[in-house]
Amino acid sequence: MTATEIRDEFEMLLEESFAKTNSVADIVEGTVIKKESEGYLVSVKGAKMEAFLSNRELSSDAEELELGDIREFYVLKEENNEEPMQLSLKRIAFAQAWAQLNDAKIQGDTILAKVVSTVKGGVLVDVADLKGFIPSSQLRTGTPFDGLLGQKIEVKVLEADPKKNKLILSQRQAVAEQRDQVVDNVLSSLEEEQIVKGNVVRITDFGAFVDINGIDGLLPISEISWQRIKHPSDVLTLGDTIEVKIIKIDNELKRISLSLKRMGENPWQQIEGQFEEGQIVKGTVNKVTTFGAFINIFPGVEALLPVSEMSDENVNPFNMFKVGSEVDVLIKKFTTKEHRIALSVKDIQK
Repeated sequence: MTATEIRDEFEMLLEESFAKTNSVADIVEGTVIKKESEGYLVSVKGAKMEAFLSNRELSSDAEELELGDIREFYVLKEENNEEPMQLSLKRIAFAQAWAQLNDAKIQGDTILAKVVSTVKGGVLVDVADLKGFIPSSQLRTGTPFDGLLGQKIEVKVLEADPKKNKLILSQRQAVAEQRDQVVDNVLSSLEEEQIVKGNVVRITDFGAFVDINGIDGLLPISEISWQRIKHPSDVLTLGDTIEVKIIKIDNELKRISLSLKRMGENPWQQIEGQFEEGQIVKGTVNKVTTFGAFINIFPGVEALLPVSEMSDENVNPFNMFKVGSEVDVLIKKFTTKEHRIALSVKDIQK
């Protein structure tokens, strides 16, 4: 080969080496050659100078690289005549995490997510250093609450879109799947009148749902307290651990009904022999309606004072009685078996 040919080939190879540039978002292979205070220097084939990997771009805060490690890196910034190529391992980890989440969605797998904060409309969670969102409608509780913070919960992937950085998850679907798997075994281990311990996982206007060994039992508002309550949240809080009595098991519908009030003594049994018709007692107004007032004459025992028994004249119950006020009433009718007591005020004066 002549000197001219050698020179031409050298020039061609030199041009090719300069033409090989790595663009942003490319995945390149590199070797860790030096550790510095703010990161690592990495030798990348084809690069004119050593590339730089900032500590901020490691895949985790605790990660440390060894000299000589050969890894794949994500190109954050191309090199130029003045600055080296900027690399990232974090982006590699993110790409792998998104791929795994997409696989979980396709396969229907359940994954773990850590609740990091509650926000309007749901909770934010951490999944493999990615931030995800669980809407309230997809929470088992139906409502975000502070007791979830820091918890690791099982979820299903509803949407995983790395381009939009959008990760939507469902705890409710994961729980439903678990319930289907364990419900028969759990139901077979329970029996009516059994006392069990559970956690309050959801509160509604009509009652509360309590987790009993992995399945949710219904605690109706009428079975929460012997006393009248406006809402289950007056007595219960999400996350509470309570003891309840199983009052019904429906094996066909795979449901269980619970009672909290029956954990205590029935107040209607306690008052046997204490009250009789014609007796004047002191009570507290629990509720006022257009047709009368409900008076608490014993803890857990509520009696009705009809508007017709308030006065011989036409009166407005709301003008006569206020919730929480004390009043002397006469027991006009007492039916223990039916749990009914009728009161009168106007007959006291006769």
